[in-house]
Amino acid sequence: MEQVIAKMLQDFERGKMTRRQLIQSLAFAATAVSAATASALASPVAAAPEGLGFKAVAVNHISYQVADYAKTRDFYSDLLGMKVSNDTGKECHLSFGESFLIPRNAPSNTPHIDHIAYTIDHWDKNAVEAELKRRGLQPKPDTENSFHVEDPNGFDLQISGREMKA
Repeated sequence: MEQVIAKMLQDFERGKMTRRQLIQSLAFAATAVSAATASALASPVAAAPEGLGFKAVAVNHISYQVADYAKTRDFYSDLLGMKVSNDTGKECHLSFGESFLIPRNAPSNTPHIDHIAYTIDHWDKNAVEAELKRRGLQPKPDTENSFHVEDPNGFDLQISGREMKA
């Protein structure tokens, strides 16, 4: 990681990267390292204590709205070695470890994370939906292996099973 940060700083000092790009890249790298560390430390079979919801075991993916997904794709693929897949011409998946980043073209020129998906252990679609409803969260199905809900701040949170992959 130190080499990656050193390269980012060199690029910034040589004018190859703006201050905003440097800060965004450093923030994203820190998030990726934190997520990978948390995923590595989590027990893959440990369930949450009875009645306390779900046990998150990994960051499944991060949905990243950007002005030019291809530029973002090339940057993260080249800099951090993320594997490109599912490239539609408007978005793609960038895999790293058990997680992936989804840069997507957005109408706004202001990049932002629009949602984060967490993988939970012991996925059972009906049981997950029932627990989310019991908590008053109004789950919205997305795939066979995921639901979207809002966290207390109104942020879009996606909860998914291990089968949801890049």
